[in-house]
Amino acid sequence: MIISNYFQDNEDLKLVFDELIDWDEIVHAFEHNFEDAEEYKKTGNERLAYAPSNIEEAKEYYKSVLDSLGEIMGEFVAPRSKEMDQIGLKYENGKVTFPKAQEECYNTLRDAGLMPISISRKYGGMGLPATVQSFMCEISARADAAFCLAYGNINIVEIMERYASPEMCEKWIPEIAAGKYSAAMALTEPNYGSDLPNVQTKAVQDANGVWRITGAKRFITHACGYVNAPSVILTLARTGTPESGARGLSFFLVKGSDVHVAGVEHKMGLHCSPTCEVVFENSPGELIGKTGYGLVKYSMGMMNAARLTIATQSLGIASAAYFEAKKYASERIQFGKPIEQIPAVKKMLDRMEREVLATRVLIAETGKAIDLYHWPKEHLIKIEGKTERDANQDETIRRWEKLADLFTPLSKYYASEGCVSIASDALQIHGGSGYTEDYDVARIYRDSRITTIYEGTTQLQVVAAIGGVVSGMSPAGHLRQYGESELAKFSASEDLKKIWTDLESAVSAYKSIQDGNVKDSLAFEVVEICARFVCGMLLERSLKALSGKDLDKRRAISQAYHLDSLATANANLFKLERASKQAVPA
Repeated sequence: MIISNYFQDNEDLKLVFDELIDWDEIVHAFEHNFEDAEEYKKTGNERLAYAPSNIEEAKEYYKSVLDSLGEIMGEFVAPRSKEMDQIGLKYENGKVTFPKAQEECYNTLRDAGLMPISISRKYGGMGLPATVQSFMCEISARADAAFCLAYGNINIVEIMERYASPEMCEKWIPEIAAGKYSAAMALTEPNYGSDLPNVQTKAVQDANGVWRITGAKRFITHACGYVNAPSVILTLARTGTPESGARGLSFFLVKGSDVHVAGVEHKMGLHCSPTCEVVFENSPGELIGKTGYGLVKYSMGMMNAARLTIATQSLGIASAAYFEAKKYASERIQFGKPIEQIPAVKKMLDRMEREVLATRVLIAETGKAIDLYHWPKEHLIKIEGKTERDANQDETIRRWEKLADLFTPLSKYYASEGCVSIASDALQIHGGSGYTEDYDVARIYRDSRITTIYEGTTQLQVVAAIGGVVSGMSPAGHLRQYGESELAKFSASEDLKKIWTDLESAVSAYKSIQDGNVKDSLAFEVVEICARFVCGMLLERSLKALSGKDLDKRRAISQAYHLDSLATANANLFKLERASKQAVPA
């Protein structure tokens, strides 16, 4: 792996941070009136000591965090990634042990205080907006995608902060934020992967009012705990009847010491990330929030954050693949010159670069959408005492929430599919050497393959996105309003305008398809055009921040990206328009 500071050596990442993000609106949405800083002045509560008191302080704080993380990930974790991958995990009698190098990495990150990124300051967390969390996830995943999961697992307790009682939060979250516990989310079961409404793990109250949970969960990351941090497992279980569906599910905190880890999966990649099968046998659990809300409100309420996390992990893996391929191609001499000068190889590297850049601006915009609805909404409900219904009446909150509900599945699909493609090209550029374990690209390729699968497959992301695309392109739709308002902010190229027109045509053709099965099968074609329009628009919009040679290079990247998009849209429209003319079979 390339060894350097993974924030400082990434010019595009710094460009997005320094020039392309409107920190005023994000800091305002997240910090409100800098209430944590004011509280610190009044009380001296050390948990709030790093709370910024103005926008510049916030931006500098965020940047210092990224710089510190970039140094640790690029100079400490990345050199150990190969060892962690090759040694892997050991399982015996319900216990999982980790490579020594992984223990060192974990302890280093914990001791640096860089782990509780989404936990609020009042519980001992770092208190960072989604936009900054995304930067951190990308940097971490570039160093090691498997360790990225270990590094970030405690942050799933954000769901407790949102929905558990204040007493339960104060009991558990500061301990978790301090690294005394790791965390896991137990949703899926052996027979119910994405089909969560049919989860069968059962929770009943005993004579003393204690909830007891019985059942089995599969594919549970870090249910075994981590090094010297035992796990707490946030568990979805049925409190209603077997036929009660999604409304009969509730959420519980279960201590890892009260379950049995029956085994860990032997996976193609992510070798140092334990994917556990967990057996609950009358295990005591603490109810989070109210019964019946576990899936319909609590789990689904975290969906946007979960999708963004995997999208950003995908971007980190893709970045690692691109940088490794670029380095190899500049050093590998064939036919008397570096292979990066061979047109066929240069073509691959150019495509990889523009896809990474396009994905990064898409993810930044998705993080912004989450930040601009989530934190103001939480503030209205938790601080101002408004109801959720009242909060949803706020026009700005409603608009950004609708965009986030579209952009998160769009980002997860686009980033993960791109990640696999870019990792594959990186291996190809390495030639036969890439197929060996001598180079890191083999591990990067193996690790990439899970990204289109977990936290909802690409196919499920398309299902989640298609409704937002179709309704969003209606005359008063949120996507149309967003597209038109953004295009009005700069002098859009004719190619970009054509892609917007192609999106309109695609939605129109899709809506006119009469056969329901055919329609469902072509949802991907519509979503793909939408993703490429949004990426292309954000790339072209970013040109305003540049000048000189940097502007010329990025303009060329933007134009090449549009060319790819026009070709894709043309092919997709051909399929959609042909299907729209076909009658429904009798």
